[in-house]
Amino acid sequence: MSKSQLEATLALQIALAELPEPEREARFCERRWKLDFSWPAQHIAAEVDGGTWMQTTQGRSAGHAHPARMQRDNEKRNAARALGWRVFQFTARQVEYGEALEVLKCVLGGEGET
Repeated sequence: MSKSQLEATLALQIALAELPEPEREARFCERRWKLDFSWPAQHIAAEVDGGTWMQTTQGRSAGHAHPARMQRDNEKRNAARALGWRVFQFTARQVEYGEALEVLKCVLGGEGET
């Protein structure tokens, strides 16, 4: 499943669970970085890591598992955390199996179990 499909899936899950509507792809600092899902009033964000297990035909990591991508992701998340954001990151499997939604229910004040 592509990152955009994963984000669409999580967005639908959030809506069906009647959680507060998140901002999508919102900038959180002066750099170009954006958060996949954010609730600015609570300084809560969710990041979806598509392609975690992807590999190229040469057997190297691709997607979020690629070392350069991991470096950029860490820089972004650390910058958000330094600004007071609680950043939750989820794999495709966690979105697909509803684990991401349960965490978000918990942190956003819903009735989730974790």
